[in-house]
Amino acid sequence: MTTTDGPTALVATLPGHYYTDQKIFEAEQERIFESDWICAARAADLRVAGDFRTVQVGRESVLIVLGRDGELRAFLNICRHRGARLCLAEQGTVRRSLQCPYHAWTYGLDGRLIAAPNLASLGSVDRTEYGLLPVRLRQWLGYLWVCLAAEPPSFEDTVIDAVTERLGTPAAVQRYRVEELALGRRISYDVAANWKLIVENFMECYHCATIHPELTEVLPEFAEGYAAQYYVGHGAEFAAEARGFTVDGRPGFDSLPDIAPDQDRRYYAATIRPQVFLNLVPDHVILHRMYPLSADRTLVECDWLYSTEVVESGADVSASVELFDRVNRQDFEACERCQPAMASRAYARGGVLVPVEHHIAEFHHWLTTRLGSDAC
Repeated sequence: MTTTDGPTALVATLPGHYYTDQKIFEAEQERIFESDWICAARAADLRVAGDFRTVQVGRESVLIVLGRDGELRAFLNICRHRGARLCLAEQGTVRRSLQCPYHAWTYGLDGRLIAAPNLASLGSVDRTEYGLLPVRLRQWLGYLWVCLAAEPPSFEDTVIDAVTERLGTPAAVQRYRVEELALGRRISYDVAANWKLIVENFMECYHCATIHPELTEVLPEFAEGYAAQYYVGHGAEFAAEARGFTVDGRPGFDSLPDIAPDQDRRYYAATIRPQVFLNLVPDHVILHRMYPLSADRTLVECDWLYSTEVVESGADVSASVELFDRVNRQDFEACERCQPAMASRAYARGGVLVPVEHHIAEFHHWLTTRLGSDAC
């Protein structure tokens, strides 16, 4: 959609039990989070051989490790002996191998079983057969994406096309060269709300004039209720007096070198289903990834990415971080305000979407199609 022409009537939302029901949450874990490509970690977080990161993907703990051969690999974080969790820390470094703390079964960084107490007395044991179970892994935009499905969907047709569909052309995101940016700040938020409430909130801006005064000062068109994602290829223009995408409009940093003139002084956003929000502004990129922990709790990890020169110089990035950190906290507070009402009889049949929120209805259609009638 490239204009504000669109639906002119109210549209029903999902019923409240979609945000509270354990059966639906488990179906989402199985049919979405354990079936789709999930953004798990930033590649630059694993720098030397033995660096690892664990992440919750659906109902599984996934272990990503950098091998001595320079290859990044992902495995289920489960010892093949008795099922103990192999790595308990969220991140860390091992010297040469991964050892289970229960019975000391030991695995190479390539996942192969290399040692276990009394293993020699068992005769010939296929050390590959009893190695760690691999998980599919791809790199894009400097992040590591994993998929638990035995036959993953096309990465190009799902992840990459989601951004292309929103921005209109693959080159639009390529110009930001996100994979070359450096991490300036990372903030994790533990949100007492269902993951779908967070997605719905991010997709619309009907609430912006109400709860985001700092954001609408920089992006005044958001006060009209039309989110950036309402349009294909559209970026919200900075206010004339705003000199940067910062909490008070103060100057930011030099624009990233390859962005097009029509991308300067504009904000673009894209949702990559099911759990990534991509925010693009001239001098930095903000990427959110969500991990549903329960029907009413979601972990959100947010990265602020800048040019390597900005980060290595020690420049103060707090003004731009503060702007979107405030937006995040305002959004998450709103989602937490809604969550208790999802179990109320007042919301048993759901609520309504106004015309400027029509794209949320598309998200609901995608969700219910993925879940199937038996889960709802």
